[in-house]
Amino acid sequence: MTKHSVQTFDDAATTEWRAFDGLTGVTFVPLAEPIPEGSIHRARLTKGTVIPPPTHPADEYVLVVSGVLETGGRRCEAGTFWTTPSNVRQGPHVAITDTEILTIRLGPLGSFEA
Repeated sequence: MTKHSVQTFDDAATTEWRAFDGLTGVTFVPLAEPIPEGSIHRARLTKGTVIPPPTHPADEYVLVVSGVLETGGRRCEAGTFWTTPSNVRQGPHVAITDTEILTIRLGPLGSFEA
């Protein structure tokens, strides 16, 4: 991501969503890189999408913006916020409905179980 010297904006109406390599049913929009290899991004999961359990080598913070997502056996509706410390297995994440999340990850992505 490019460092800007002015205030920048991302408008939902003009946002270009990208496919997330290796995760069918997931698209995302990178918003910022708060630290090297970190990420602040929006992600959309289509209903029925399952993201295999990930383990990230950095702390992660997630807000459900819309929809319903189940993670680690817990139902999370719009407004639910969760934190996961580094190197802790989470998920799987299952989109019960079309869902949008906002994620802040303070380091590298890590890996997903097969």
